[in-house]
Amino acid sequence: MNYYGDPITRLIEKFASLPGIGRKSAQRLAFHVIAMDDSAVAELAEAIISAKRDVKYCSVCCNLTDSDICPVCANPKRDHKTIMVVESPKDMAAYEKTKEYNGVYHVLHGAISPMAGISPSDIKLKELLERIQKDTPNEIILATNPNVEGEATAMYISKLIKPLGIKVTRIANGVPVGGDLEFVDQVTLMRALEGRREL
Repeated sequence: MNYYGDPITRLIEKFASLPGIGRKSAQRLAFHVIAMDDSAVAELAEAIISAKRDVKYCSVCCNLTDSDICPVCANPKRDHKTIMVVESPKDMAAYEKTKEYNGVYHVLHGAISPMAGISPSDIKLKELLERIQKDTPNEIILATNPNVEGEATAMYISKLIKPLGIKVTRIANGVPVGGDLEFVDQVTLMRALEGRREL
């Protein structure tokens, strides 16, 4: 039922369509936006529009960035011969927070999931293989999520890369099975990285 009029109801519906936002949270956000002054609302709207318009994939690792090459790939102090493969930019950010990893990343933007209709061609796997052939890294660390899709993706990538003679490792246990990396604490992530094993 429409209690507040079309504009507020529509705003609530738009917030509720976002992942992790329930109806009550959407209502709170909508009322908060209505209570904000006009300049703050304009800044919020511009931030959303700018992020959608200006953010693109890094030409090296496929991370999200507003320049051709992201800050991690552009940093000459990073170990560019070690590439950690993650499913999403959020997973990359989780490892960056540990301040223990000095290599670079490759962001797949998903995991292989036949049940969900996601095949290897639907993620940034072709870009990873092209990068490996061009850069010849010493080690590929597979840091996909420890769930069915993440494990399947790690095994698929491992079978593609091992014949090239490149060391392929998988992050160790310690990250809970069925969990998402973005929600794992930094100590667990650090131990998983330190205890990685060759596949």
